[in-house]
Amino acid sequence: MCGHFAYRSKQRGPYRGCGEEAYRRWMEYNRKKTICGENRNSYSKTDTDATFMHMKDDHMRNGQLKPGYNVQFAVNSGFITGIGVFSNRTDFGTLIPFLTYLWHKHGKSYRNVVADSGYESLANYRWLFENGQTAFIKPANYESGKKRSSKSQVGRMENMGYYEPDDCFICKNGRHLDLSSHYTSHAKDGTERKISVYRCEDCSDCPYRAACCKAKDSERLKEIFVCWEFQNLRNNSYHNITTEEGKLLRCNRSIQAEGAFGQLKHNRNFKRFLTGGKVKVLAELLFLGLSQNIAHLLAKCNSGLQNLHLIQPKAYLNF
Repeated sequence: MCGHFAYRSKQRGPYRGCGEEAYRRWMEYNRKKTICGENRNSYSKTDTDATFMHMKDDHMRNGQLKPGYNVQFAVNSGFITGIGVFSNRTDFGTLIPFLTYLWHKHGKSYRNVVADSGYESLANYRWLFENGQTAFIKPANYESGKKRSSKSQVGRMENMGYYEPDDCFICKNGRHLDLSSHYTSHAKDGTERKISVYRCEDCSDCPYRAACCKAKDSERLKEIFVCWEFQNLRNNSYHNITTEEGKLLRCNRSIQAEGAFGQLKHNRNFKRFLTGGKVKVLAELLFLGLSQNIAHLLAKCNSGLQNLHLIQPKAYLNF
């Protein structure tokens, strides 16, 4: 707009052309936002499909960001059955598109989906449930929940009792946190979540208030925010991974899925792509995966283990 007024007044002469410059920058910003998409906030100028990420081999130990890809392997019986290349910095946003891609390629879906805690999200739980697939996903709080320090935190929802008939939580001091309200929130991926808010009836003169309620306002009551759909799906997944079948599948995920990456990155010393762009990177990985499957098949034939699909460990440690 200032460029429009520049022609009407000589005093605004130095700002002539500001409107054109603003429009040019606006178009440039829109172009960069289109390249980034919705699942990332950065891209490499030399390879726009690559995203700046924290790498495990941070030799300088300064949290340096490098352009890279989030590579996903689907492994069955030690063989790589699918490869996906994503620009997402996190894993949970890759599960649904990767499984959809595998379904289109194979013409069928896996009955059991075993994944690490990085893949846990309401959208993934919901999608697996709706598609009739069993989730063996380790909850994000699975390891921390084993620690004594976590069990001693009286303000955590997991350490409070839940009384279902009255739909309320009971804190360590025996006071009730009754259902106060509901509201709907949306995650970054657009997933809609219904949140239930539970509020304590009275927190005055409570000996555990300092450890329970972290709010600076001394008069604020303790509140708990719960998404029951997520909690129920998480509990189902927790039950699945703690069964004998779940322990066997999780143990083999650590051996087979992590082993596939270990063979590629450590034994074959492949740590940098020779090409750029998702299509070329995927083609590069497909050749590597094919050669790795051939080597794995030969190793199985030589050892007479063609019919071995799951490795039976002698004992489960911390599973």
